[in-house]
Amino acid sequence: MITRIRDVRRARKMTLDDVARACDPPTTPQTIGRLETGARTVSVGWLNRIAKALRVDASDLVEGDGEHRELAVAAVLGANGAVAPKRTAIVVPPRAADGHMAVTVAASAGDYRAGDEIWCETLQPDAFQRALNRDVLVPRPAGRFLFGRLIGREGNKLHLLPPGAGARQTVVTDPPWIAMAVRLIRSL
Repeated sequence: MITRIRDVRRARKMTLDDVARACDPPTTPQTIGRLETGARTVSVGWLNRIAKALRVDASDLVEGDGEHRELAVAAVLGANGAVAPKRTAIVVPPRAADGHMAVTVAASAGDYRAGDEIWCETLQPDAFQRALNRDVLVPRPAGRFLFGRLIGREGNKLHLLPPGAGARQTVVTDPPWIAMAVRLIRSL
């Protein structure tokens, strides 16, 4: 089976070690390299593990007649302007994963503009620490929510700073879950 593991890994700007560590359970960079090059046969189990580590569907890693979602990189924008890439490159458009949800922005707030989509990863209480200094959505009673930067955690209390100038810190106690912002989708 011909795979696109290397192409997608490079598009995600991940090293062999990054993918190996992101696999569940973790593996070695050598194993990922062998699977990429075809030196080792890629089973469905391995394909699913690697796809999850790369945050794509397993079908995105398999060559075939099917249509793959990817975009060719035409230019790289840097401090000196836009230049042609040194080698052929692709980007894989984002795909929602299990446990993800979105926040849409109706009116500009802080760094967010009207029309933005903020993709969030749901976290359970034992993983709240991962969201420190990140924007989060926190559920409140009666279908309400708070959104802001998680600036501190003391036991079961979370300290949030809402977006925008002059906003006051809010403290939330014992939320059942939070959703950490992981991707911003903005139309131009």
